[in-house]
Amino acid sequence: MSPTTTRQKVGLVLAGVLSAINISSVFFPTPEGDTGPPLAILVVGSVLGVVGLVAVVVAWRSGNRAAIRVAAGALIINLLTSLPAFFVDVPAVVKLLVGVGVLLAVLAVGLMFSPPRRSVPVLD
Repeated sequence: MSPTTTRQKVGLVLAGVLSAINISSVFFPTPEGDTGPPLAILVVGSVLGVVGLVAVVVAWRSGNRAAIRVAAGALIINLLTSLPAFFVDVPAVVKLLVGVGVLLAVLAVGLMFSPPRRSVPVLD
């Protein structure tokens, strides 16, 4: 259990927000006849959102590195399930939202795994 740095806490907050947003995806299925993700992908996204949010809370409270890895894994798998939006015919707004989500997920994972700064002696 190592203490979390400020950058790691910012990454955990981003991961928590993204996970909380993903939880609600199963409650808004794609209407019949519209182009959108299948219900199975929405269910997987919601389950990963719950797993990610629980892992973020555990990591925030204890600094547990395994919980940070689980939160990052949930974000990455959720990110991978959203990538097909770039290759099918969906509205540009959906592609924009998916792109922003991908960038935020990559930023959150990068911040969660950022090492603490080390002091370096000045040799002048």
